[in-house]
Amino acid sequence: MRSKQLQSICPEAQARCVALLLAAGKGRRFGSDKRQAQLSDGQTLLAASVSNAQAQFAEVWVVIGADDDPQALGLPASVQLARAPRGSDGMGASLAAGIQALAGSAAEAVAVLLGDMPWIASATLARLQQAAGAEVIVMPQYQGQRGHPVLFGRHFWQALGQATGDQGGRHVLHDNPAACQRVKVDDPGVLRDVDTPDDLSPP
Repeated sequence: MRSKQLQSICPEAQARCVALLLAAGKGRRFGSDKRQAQLSDGQTLLAASVSNAQAQFAEVWVVIGADDDPQALGLPASVQLARAPRGSDGMGASLAAGIQALAGSAAEAVAVLLGDMPWIASATLARLQQAAGAEVIVMPQYQGQRGHPVLFGRHFWQALGQATGDQGGRHVLHDNPAACQRVKVDDPGVLRDVDTPDDLSPP
């Protein structure tokens, strides 16, 4: 299945965009480690998010905490791992660690995904990849709202590598409005994340 889906994206798009999935935080508001929370199909939240990313990206990196056990988290050996020593400080620290791990990558862009958003449609991820480039920032828009993932061109990686706190890459979006491109999608999954156990149920 995965190979058939990847074939729907031209090889050039696959090569120029790498996926970076942020999963160093356990989710304090959830009440437990939400990465290991089970969905209705039996998959854990993180495993489902990773599987969804692997179906559309040829290369997937996952950012986890310094003390996390990738096997306990159910991460497949096919993903690349980046450690975030200060991942508990917020999304910015995880993003910075992931971007720094990609320093040797030849990719033109990185798609920043969140570990608690497994419902993004494959067609959405494919469309965003096709629009990616070194000098642009691409994001989905559903019913007027900006969603995830956000694809940052390599031109912006240095700034992303300095991210801190819980803002993630928002400062880069704010500083580069002319580079931002919104792609309208009919996909509520770009807005749907998990904050509480109730969010695990189908909408």
